[in-house]
Amino acid sequence: MRIVVALGGNALLRRGEPMAAENQQANIRLAAQAIAILAQEHDLIITHGNGPQVGLLALQAEAYKGVQPYPLDVLNAETEGMIGYLIEQELHNQLPDRLVVTLLTQVEVNANDPAFAHSTKPIGSIYTQAEAEQLAAERGWAIAPDGNAYRRVVPSPEPQRIIELAAIQLLVQAGALVICVGGGGIPVVVTPTGGIRGVEAVIDKDLSAALLATSLGAEALLLLTDVDAVYTHWGTTAAQSLHHVSPAQLRRYSFASGSMAPKVEAACRFVEQTGGIAGIGRMEDATAILAGQAGTRVR
Repeated sequence: MRIVVALGGNALLRRGEPMAAENQQANIRLAAQAIAILAQEHDLIITHGNGPQVGLLALQAEAYKGVQPYPLDVLNAETEGMIGYLIEQELHNQLPDRLVVTLLTQVEVNANDPAFAHSTKPIGSIYTQAEAEQLAAERGWAIAPDGNAYRRVVPSPEPQRIIELAAIQLLVQAGALVICVGGGGIPVVVTPTGGIRGVEAVIDKDLSAALLATSLGAEALLLLTDVDAVYTHWGTTAAQSLHHVSPAQLRRYSFASGSMAPKVEAACRFVEQTGGIAGIGRMEDATAILAGQAGTRVR
């Protein structure tokens, strides 16, 4: 079975965990162990989030006043290389006989996407409401709730086309375990002359993962995060996990924008467009989610 595995940024760096390199390496090691089990029986393509990491780079860039802070498309590229390197190294250690390749990937978005006027994608650290409001006033950020905390939010346009899709297909056909479209891909627009240029945004990783899985003819899409399943009425005493559902059933509920909502939307799109299977749940439960024994399975 061909499977696209999407590792959430919060699965690689747990909520509230310091953004130290050793913490990310430890979490990625756990992710690689789960992926290695799947790779023994299936053809995998790996993608990953970068919300915490790109937010950290943005803060670091602002700290140096010698030049203007680097734009988000460049920070996306930096995090795609950094996280891809860490995943690639751990997968090589787990699967020494497999060819593992990281590919920096550009993803086309529409320059007129209304998302550019409405920031929704959370990046960076979590803050209390008071901290977030102070930073918003000082730095001109847009902020929004994320669970019980607050985070910076940036534009998140819809992914339209994966620029390097043909290269990804060649690598997959050659038997490589490919890590690509990291952080949703580097956001670019096509110019009137047919060229491409980066834009100030962060594409949602889950929606790009659904596009990647559909474009590659994958039979399954696994969206792995730091919660064990999709819940209705999350954060309340009425919270209830969903296990075996259809896209139509999922679309009856509302989910948190910028966190679970895009995962649900990505799962629904993939299943509706391909007839395949989508799963949402914890990284360490990847094999059980695929088997329908854990997480939320959509079909």
